[in-house]
Amino acid sequence: MTSGKLTPVMAVLGSLLVLFLAVPILGLAAGSSAGGVWQALNQPAVRSALWISVSAATASTAFALLGGVPLGYLLARRQFPGRALLQGVVDMPVVVPHVVAGIALLVVLSPGAALGEAAGAVGLRFTDAFPGTVAAMLFVSAPFTVNAARSAFEAVEPRLEKVSRSLGAGVFGTFWKVSLPLAARSIAAGAIMSWARAVSEFGAVLIIAYFPRTAPTLAYERLTSEGLDAARPVALLLVGLCLLVFALVRVALRRRTAPEGAQTHADH
Repeated sequence: MTSGKLTPVMAVLGSLLVLFLAVPILGLAAGSSAGGVWQALNQPAVRSALWISVSAATASTAFALLGGVPLGYLLARRQFPGRALLQGVVDMPVVVPHVVAGIALLVVLSPGAALGEAAGAVGLRFTDAFPGTVAAMLFVSAPFTVNAARSAFEAVEPRLEKVSRSLGAGVFGTFWKVSLPLAARSIAAGAIMSWARAVSEFGAVLIIAYFPRTAPTLAYERLTSEGLDAARPVALLLVGLCLLVFALVRVALRRRTAPEGAQTHADH
């Protein structure tokens, strides 16, 4: 089959998947009135749930970047005993069922556990508290940041780092001035995926921190207690908020890299 004949087949199969992904979201929007969405947004419980979701996801993404970027660099640049095991530990939260992740976190972070008791001694509580929500989101979303950072650093030519160090930049100077800037765009894309994964988390958050309610938890609660019509506006608001954040971040990344691309073109 020639490429010309193959393209329509690929287009049809791809379109079917796009329809499958788009139709539920379109149905969610079509079944919700603007008045109902606005009324839901005016409810303090809904605004609080949206704020908890966004702020906790942002905090978990910041923690993922703080630890994930160095870990990604280590996995990309160093060979050491146990490296494969370490990579497996990083990837594990992706395949662990959400409820199991929440139970695992509850085992170690509940007030009766050693780690939870130690945290409580310094005034930090995880069960039914905001830190528990952040912990659950971080557990399920961190692999996206780590793997994006690892792939990004692997794409950076080691020769550039060697040249930088030979010119006296040093290891840390080379990392900050050469490696990290070249990998930044891919790391940012991974951070976006981590944020999206975190803000959408439900199962793990439900187990360890039912309160304060996140937007997915509130939507589920209204679905089970009041029905589909009550849950739909909350779900639509969360989807709309995520799409808005995605759009803003994408535009910001594009504007940041546009001058560099223009300069590279001019240099050529």
